[in-house]
Amino acid sequence: MKGVILFNPRSALSKHSIPNSVLQVAAAIDGKRDYVFVDGNRERDPWIAIDTYLATGGFDVLATTVMPGMQLQQAIPLTRRVRERYPHVVNIWGGYFPSNQYRTVLGSGVVDYVINGPGDEAFPLLLDALETGSDPQAVKNLIFLRNGSFVATPKAELLTQDDLPSLPYETLDRFYPLDGYIRKTFLGSKTVAYHSSVGCPFTCSFCAVVPIYEAGWKGKSAARIYRDIRHLKDRYGADAIEFHDNNFFVSEKRTAEFARLVREDGMRWWGEGRIDTIHHYSDASLALMREAGCRMIFFGAETGNDAILKQMDKGGTQTGKQIEAFARRMKEFDIIPEYSFVLGLPGRSPDDVRRQIGEDIEFIRRIKVINPETEIIIYVYSPVPTEGSELYELVRASGFRFPERLDDWLSPEWEEFDLRKNPLTPWLTPDMVDTIKNFETVLNARFPTVSDFKLTPFQRSAMRTISSLRYGSKLYRAPYELKVLQKFWLKYRRPEVEGFYNE
Repeated sequence: MKGVILFNPRSALSKHSIPNSVLQVAAAIDGKRDYVFVDGNRERDPWIAIDTYLATGGFDVLATTVMPGMQLQQAIPLTRRVRERYPHVVNIWGGYFPSNQYRTVLGSGVVDYVINGPGDEAFPLLLDALETGSDPQAVKNLIFLRNGSFVATPKAELLTQDDLPSLPYETLDRFYPLDGYIRKTFLGSKTVAYHSSVGCPFTCSFCAVVPIYEAGWKGKSAARIYRDIRHLKDRYGADAIEFHDNNFFVSEKRTAEFARLVREDGMRWWGEGRIDTIHHYSDASLALMREAGCRMIFFGAETGNDAILKQMDKGGTQTGKQIEAFARRMKEFDIIPEYSFVLGLPGRSPDDVRRQIGEDIEFIRRIKVINPETEIIIYVYSPVPTEGSELYELVRASGFRFPERLDDWLSPEWEEFDLRKNPLTPWLTPDMVDTIKNFETVLNARFPTVSDFKLTPFQRSAMRTISSLRYGSKLYRAPYELKVLQKFWLKYRRPEVEGFYNE
């Protein structure tokens, strides 16, 4: 078998992040097969690089990692061009988009195999099967078409993460200097992205990783994380970390041990966790985390309504009262809680949906009173295909359907879908969406995000002053002056879309 092209399409969220997904599968074949990287975030036109490699005749596999939204804008047309110009090339997609939408992906005729979950074992085993002509059905974590029928092989157990080979940073560095991935953020002048675990032990019905990992979670040990972080610090000068795990803080013991290891290194860090998990951490652990550089944690607060939290199958013990109490507790330890809320879930009637949007807005305002430093991120609910969940059954009953053709995902409305800004959901009327977005505009002006380090003190003060009357009087309708200010004067970022990086 010939070489493999590992393609990371362009993505706003990972624009300046080390492409860990392709690095992970590169580690699985490193030293065993020839491979090259093509990063759509670093190429003006990634097709030129892909075409150049394929034209040599030395590569016969294109392996693409695909998230919904922006990555599809490159992944779909470039995969199609490869199929048309190089029909012998095997196209393999990984990532949660093809896993969740495999019928559309494989039915397009341009993708041959979907890696359905981690590819550490599945990817090299699939390559072996293709090379030897053996049956790929023996490979776990795989979906493909055979004689017009979908074949989904059994899920593999999640691997012990410490047993996996180290990521080939130096190899990536030869293709794309790592300095281009290490940028200034509010956390530090040289911030790196790092994955320390896979999966999540919860089954939230609105989460796209649930169908893939099925409540499984495996994390690297604190010692292994620290070894990798020290390598990035010593070799590339990293001074801050974004942990891009789905749930970094599953284990208090692991978190505390990592904090003890890293606290003398002067690094600041951020990760994603659950309120009902970290609220049970001891005061000693929280104090240690802050001392060791934990500056901010992202949490899915979702809503203050306990009935809806249950409908979401949020799992655990999270409640509206707990969300409030935890915001107060984070203030004591000087760790910024970054709360995301999902507004606009389906209801029994339009009035029911409007009422819940209003209640969530009032709940967010209460959180800001309790802890003004709380960062608020607002999403408009976007369905994920969690078959059998109460929430998804309501979605289907409303008439909502995902695209049946892969190319339909290229339309502008579906590009924005996964960013949860353009819902395309039948139960949300334009006035409901306007209510959510207008409140978001006023809120963001009244409380500019701390993650935008380019905002000057004067600009922050001006934003707060201009928006104070609207926010104080709850006058959210038509905040055109704030939209103009955010877009043209301050170029206000949306951290939930762009991450922490400032251009």
